[in-house]
Amino acid sequence: MKLINEIYINGKFVEPHGTETFDLINPTTQELLGKVRLGDVADTQNAIAAAKEAFKSFSKTTKEERIGYLEKMYSAVLKRKKELIDIMVEEYGSPVQFATASFQNAVGSIATNVEVLKKFGLEKKIGNAVVTNNPVGVVGIISPWNASNGFICTKLSTAIAAGCTAVIKPSEMSAMQTQVLTECLHEAGLPEGVFNIVNGLGNIVGAEITKSLDIAKISFTGSTMVGKTIAKDGAETLKKITLELGGKSANIIMEDADLSIAIPQSLGLAFMNSGQACIAATRLLVPESRVDEVKSNLKQYVNTITVGNPEDEKTNIGPMVSVKQYERVQSYIKIGMEEGAEILSGGLGHPEGLEHGNFVKPTVFVNVTNDMRIAREEIFGPVLSVITYKTLEDAIEKANDTAYGLAAYIQTNDEKQAYQVANLLEAGTVAVNGFKHEPLAPFGGMKQSGIGREFGEYGLEEYMELKTILI
Repeated sequence: MKLINEIYINGKFVEPHGTETFDLINPTTQELLGKVRLGDVADTQNAIAAAKEAFKSFSKTTKEERIGYLEKMYSAVLKRKKELIDIMVEEYGSPVQFATASFQNAVGSIATNVEVLKKFGLEKKIGNAVVTNNPVGVVGIISPWNASNGFICTKLSTAIAAGCTAVIKPSEMSAMQTQVLTECLHEAGLPEGVFNIVNGLGNIVGAEITKSLDIAKISFTGSTMVGKTIAKDGAETLKKITLELGGKSANIIMEDADLSIAIPQSLGLAFMNSGQACIAATRLLVPESRVDEVKSNLKQYVNTITVGNPEDEKTNIGPMVSVKQYERVQSYIKIGMEEGAEILSGGLGHPEGLEHGNFVKPTVFVNVTNDMRIAREEIFGPVLSVITYKTLEDAIEKANDTAYGLAAYIQTNDEKQAYQVANLLEAGTVAVNGFKHEPLAPFGGMKQSGIGREFGEYGLEEYMELKTILI
């Protein structure tokens, strides 16, 4: 059993002042993997103080110096690729396919920030003024459990590129993953205090970061409910805030779509990361004229999805991260049944032979209407709701009839029309015929899916403050 008894402050692994511990449970087997000792308010204040002190000098570094630090960070993380993938599979239950892709996105974000910073203009002449981009200050980074190290690498590398220092609160459920990543970052030789990591609970460590006068910006990825709390608390000190929150993404299959391609693709988009993804395409909008065809294809292809041991390369869906999350998904499947939706595939309970882990049957509901809870609320599990539409205008209206606006998807052979539809969808990202991450493009949500953008030049600007100099 692994015991994690240290946090990272001012360039050193230190014993936390906090004494509370949190159990780390293997979601595949329910076995106890280890315990992590959690930091408290005092630990968080110490981390903030270290970041504040480090900012005095780090904010004055040149682009070339920051690029050098990012390149060291990249090399240190890349060197422990296998270990970082393996620990994500073990602690989180991520299928090794997704864990590998998540790792590539993590190191890719660091490399991308190197390229962005090389081309980024720190000052610009506008009329009689010079406008400069300046690091915003100490950044509070709060990351979720569904791709913890990927989010930390993205947010921290952006902060470093901007000349900011950081205090990071990872999910306590990802402590083993965080430990390996922290060792990588320590090995990279970043200046003391540039990054500080405190394991702890959101209502203690997260709240202290959010409310602190010395934190200039918050970058948070997680639930909409927590994001609203962070926005309220951060408003007291007028922090800059980037919130990447929940989603209930629509996936429109247009009349001309080839279902032999569109249906497997749609299931992959719905069940990515075992369904525990904010951008999962969990509302499938299909034309009424093709609904029987769609049902037949869904039945055929959902049976090809493998649920099981996340270490197996063939596994598509692993366990839910915790018993609590498993029970949440089960409760929504029950709600869908009570609302009158029809289960086409899956349903309540564990898949046969997987009763000991947090495994969920990949579930497809048909005869769903857009007013049902399973169509309106984020479930965060492998549950897909199929909704019919009469016309393309009806499809767009139903796609936009949601509190969320993180992502949307379109399946069609007509890319010209897809572009026109994409411009009418209320979502921060619209993907046509699949999804491929573009780290140079901005990512973030509309409506209750968030505020601000991450990635590329747009993301870097979020960590900067503009200053106008008139001479």
